[in-house]
Amino acid sequence: MANGKDAGKEGLAGDPQKAQGQALEGAATATSGKAPRQRMTKQEKSWIKYDVGNSAFVLLASTILPVYFSSLAGAKESVVVLWGYAETISAVVIALLMPILGSLADLKGNKKKFYIGFAGTGVVACVALGIPTEAMAYLAVYVVASICLNSSMVFYDAFLVDATTEERYDKISSHGYAWGYVGSTIPFIVCLAIVLYGGNFGIDAGLGMKLALCITALWWLAFSIPLVRNVHQKNYKQRTAHLFRDTFIGLGKTVKYIIKDKRLLFFILAYFMYIDGVHTIIKMAISFGSDLGLDKTQMVLALLVTQFVAFPSAILYGRLAGRVGTKRMLLISIAAYAAITTFAAFFLKSSFEFWVLAVCVGLFQGGIQALSRSEFGKLIPKEHANEYYGFFDVFGKYAAVLGTFLMASISQVTGNPSVAILSLTFLFAIGFVLLWLMPDKQQEE
Repeated sequence: MANGKDAGKEGLAGDPQKAQGQALEGAATATSGKAPRQRMTKQEKSWIKYDVGNSAFVLLASTILPVYFSSLAGAKESVVVLWGYAETISAVVIALLMPILGSLADLKGNKKKFYIGFAGTGVVACVALGIPTEAMAYLAVYVVASICLNSSMVFYDAFLVDATTEERYDKISSHGYAWGYVGSTIPFIVCLAIVLYGGNFGIDAGLGMKLALCITALWWLAFSIPLVRNVHQKNYKQRTAHLFRDTFIGLGKTVKYIIKDKRLLFFILAYFMYIDGVHTIIKMAISFGSDLGLDKTQMVLALLVTQFVAFPSAILYGRLAGRVGTKRMLLISIAAYAAITTFAAFFLKSSFEFWVLAVCVGLFQGGIQALSRSEFGKLIPKEHANEYYGFFDVFGKYAAVLGTFLMASISQVTGNPSVAILSLTFLFAIGFVLLWLMPDKQQEE
């Protein structure tokens, strides 16, 4: 996850992009190892900043928004069931759209247009979430915002191959997630203070939620701009006379390429399984805890701590991947997640255990997401980056469909959310085995 200090409030009023850029530059120097230090380029820092921007909404959506939704829904329905089905619908739409849109975005000049369109619409939808006062209408607007957020991430991920060089994929991708985690906490803490303590200043819960959504949207927008200005599409396909026909022909060729390339096939199948659990935990943690009767404020604060733990962990993962290998670090993360979900199923009964799990998740969340993104970038042809990242997102989002649907349906049938979360452990186990079986580059040659 998909981030508060007093200085953060100054950042909102001043120039957050400049301050963030200076911090990124310092982090690059501090984590560069024994080799001659290479400072981050303007393109790399601009690319990283979108993680800082969109992560503010990701954090809000995984903490405060489910709590606010539960207040709208009342006791009529399980929060896990309704929120889980909403996430499932969002994931299905994204999974169906992304391969086609990704292929179109690979054409010269298209990638940035799609990025701007989805990120801009997402910002508007974020503000619009403050309008509904009825639970189902609120869910409908949330689905639109979620689709736009995750769609913009496909094009953002694909810009990695334009923003930096292949040997720096692991490092830059890890810094993206790391600064996304810690950077998003700045607006989040301001939003949390308004929602929790706004009543002391005459701000009721409804107005507080609207202000929180506006602050988040402005932060998201501000950190979307540097990529638009400084990162340009270097890898692309040429336009043809038969655009849509050639798009579907190209998709067919991509599927054949994935099936033929054993390393890519095993990786994407493994990713399909293990990222399911990662995304489901991010999206369903608060609603899961709510159904167990845990204190909502304690859960939100625990997930805030996750962001701070994830910041150094994600950067460390980028460094360790260069030393011991990306695949090995991913296997460690998958095994850790399997242990976390097993613990949650059998032992999560109080807010204290939720805090323990939040810290444990923070240790591995950024690493597994960042290294998955960078490893995939190494396996694909760069001029087809959007098309392949579209498939990458399909596997990720269909996995999210499976995970959220499993939790919603099993919880609905059994009335026991602990049984539902145990199913994620088996998905992590399957992902571990598939990634273990993925051939190394030397074996394939």
